[in-house]
Amino acid sequence: MAIGAAEDSVKLVGVTSISVDDVSGMSHSLESRAVAAVISDITPAISVTRPKHPHHQKNEKEAKENSDVSSSQSTFKDIRTEQEILATTSVKPTSFQESLQEKETATSHTQQVFISLVAGAMAGAVAKSTIAPLDRTKINFQATQQKFSGLHALQFLRESYQKEGLQSLWRGNSATMARIIPYAAIQFTAHEQYKRLLKVDAQGTETPSSRRFLAGALAGVTSQFLTYPLDMARARMAVTRKCTYSSLPEVFIKIWKNEGPRTLYRGLTPTLLGVIPYAGTSFGIYETLKTNYKAHTGRDKPNPLERMLFGAVAGLVGQSFSYPLDIVRRRMQTASVTGNGNSYKTIIGTLRKVYREEGVRHGLYKGLSMNWIKGPIAVGISFSTFDTLKMFLEQVSHRR
Repeated sequence: MAIGAAEDSVKLVGVTSISVDDVSGMSHSLESRAVAAVISDITPAISVTRPKHPHHQKNEKEAKENSDVSSSQSTFKDIRTEQEILATTSVKPTSFQESLQEKETATSHTQQVFISLVAGAMAGAVAKSTIAPLDRTKINFQATQQKFSGLHALQFLRESYQKEGLQSLWRGNSATMARIIPYAAIQFTAHEQYKRLLKVDAQGTETPSSRRFLAGALAGVTSQFLTYPLDMARARMAVTRKCTYSSLPEVFIKIWKNEGPRTLYRGLTPTLLGVIPYAGTSFGIYETLKTNYKAHTGRDKPNPLERMLFGAVAGLVGQSFSYPLDIVRRRMQTASVTGNGNSYKTIIGTLRKVYREEGVRHGLYKGLSMNWIKGPIAVGISFSTFDTLKMFLEQVSHRR
């Protein structure tokens, strides 16, 4: 039993010794793993907190700068690419964009023409209605051989009022309105278009006076040619009594039947010759005065009273230049109703007859003093009304 106990003891010791070794090995393995885990955890902290070598810092700084430069270049390249795309798009618009721009330009131009027509028509109507009694007096003396003076003009107005009433002072004004509304509308609109074509007062350029004169003259010729029959009817109504021509349509009917359609254009040549200096000088001086006003005051737009004064000066000069041809026009227009049907057939013949029988002052310039009163008033009102209405209508159209 003692021997058996000893053997059992040896086995136990052996088992025990093996177990201790195994435990010791296991303990070391666990310790190694724990240490490795701790080291792996603290390594990043050590690497962050540990001071870097200057050489390493320099390399990292250069790398960062290179990265920033590369990023800036990339951003600049992107911006430049976007700008190039935008520039390409704006330089080469699509056909749809082009058609849209053309439509907008056409609409804008059409609006400008319409505004000019409306403003011109209103300007002419207001101006002519204001001076209608003076205009009728002037035509009456122009068309006849009566001696003109301020006293005779007042006497004519008084007799017309006493015999036919206040309305008689505006006799023929319906024909005047029928003529002046289309005439002024066409004249002002044509002037705006000729200014655009001739580049009168274009931005950044100086306009010679001759070009302003040409734009005004062309506008006057255009409007006078298109509305001349109405001017003929107005003159006939102004020098006759109501029993001769009771209405505007009757004037055309009687002229067509009794004298032929060509009579409607009788006196057109002296009219066109007269309107060239008149309209050219009037529009030219008016536009020049506005330009000089802007240069001296720095204000783009004169007020209505200043525009009226500019127009008055322009009308005074313009009518003084063209007045003898206005006399010729009236004599030729009214020859058949004043008993001088065979006397005033040509421009030269009419000028000679008037000069020989009535002289220069009382013939070729008869009624000029009356024109110096009514002319500047009419032209001043028409120019001022046109500009004021045109600006107002443009503002209204822009608000829509």
